[in-house]
Amino acid sequence: MSEPRWTWTVDEKLPSQKGAHLPLLEEILQQLERLGWNGRDFFGIQMALEESLTNAIRHGNRFDESKRVHVECKLGPERFWLRVADEGLGFKVQAVPDCTCDENLECPGGRGVALINAYMTRVEYNDRGNCVTMEKTRTT
Repeated sequence: MSEPRWTWTVDEKLPSQKGAHLPLLEEILQQLERLGWNGRDFFGIQMALEESLTNAIRHGNRFDESKRVHVECKLGPERFWLRVADEGLGFKVQAVPDCTCDENLECPGGRGVALINAYMTRVEYNDRGNCVTMEKTRTT
């Protein structure tokens, strides 16, 4: 696959406060709209952004204001790339319960990971489990 042509990038560190991710989330979504992303692809990216950023603040850094969430994002007409890293202890993605199993339907955990995996083209976690990298190739 050839190297993508990125038309917009951002590299930012967010405080671990409730709602701290919202201005960046809105900025990324505006840039996606400007590039013509829409429909299921846009919705999927919006869900993955919201889940990955809130999970890093809430679960990763546990709202510890001395810790930051590092966000790198690259956008192009055909590809979306995002890396979110927190300063927390991390987690094992294999240990997250499958939220679609009958016994887990009422459990609050696991939905974010499932949504990210459902909508993104590629998802990778580092060994520590405190960094997720995801990509979406445009389909619509």
